Amino acid sequence: MMLRYWYLIHGSWVRLVEIAYWPTLQMMVWGFMTIYLSDAMGWRDQAAGILISAVLLWDVLFRSQLGVALAFLEELYARNLGQLFISPLRPMELIAALLMISLIRTLLGVGIAAILALWFFDYSLLSMGLPLAFFLSQLLVLGWSIGLMVSAALLRYGRGAEELAWAAVVILLPISGIYYPLEVLPAWVQPFSYALPSSYVFEGMRSLLLEGHFDFMLALAALILNGAYIALGSGIFLWSFRISRQRGLLLAQGE
Repeated sequence: MMLRYWYLIHGSWVRLVEIAYWPTLQMMVWGFMTIYLSDAMGWRDQAAGILISAVLLWDVLFRSQLGVALAFLEELYARNLGQLFISPLRPMELIAALLMISLIRTLLGVGIAAILALWFFDYSLLSMGLPLAFFLSQLLVLGWSIGLMVSAALLRYGRGAEELAWAAVVILLPISGIYYPLEVLPAWVQPFSYALPSSYVFEGMRSLLLEGHFDFMLALAALILNGAYIALGSGIFLWSFRISRQRGLLLAQGE
């Protein structure tokens, strides 16, 4: 399954360009905005790096979710689910393949954007040190969780739910505190924000860049929530697969 998804990417230069295009474009826009604000407002170097770090980490979340959903959509486009599950392939093996190809797509896209950020703006994500690995892993897991839920909806409702592949994770953007602290949100919105692992990741990122301090309590909260989210995402996908198989929907996908 991994080779199948890799050949789809490797055999199409359009797909390869698309993987890096949007992360790079967003990084460039926010990078130039950072230069302008740094000159106009006299930001410290650490503060100036927040926007670039935030947009790159946000792309990790977005691309990891999209990587799972798009790989699953490829099966719907090809009307291939019935053929796949005639084989000895197990649902958990499909989940593992979706997560791994998502990891590859995310590392390629965000990695290229991060290298260009060093070239254009003299800023490196690696300046965060070891906490960067934690931030990346937690955003990847959350993206995978949402991607599995979206794939479950696609499995259950077919291509009529295709728009969720693009819109699901974007709902989290304004309430995850990516570019601003959670305190600026309305009081009634904040409980929803604190239910998201991404909120703790971005709060931890700002704490690290502005104060040089890695907050272990924020990290623990993100770990606990992500454990619940990945279990929920996998459970919903497996439940949707079972229902689709019982109702004969696997052979009708793509209609």
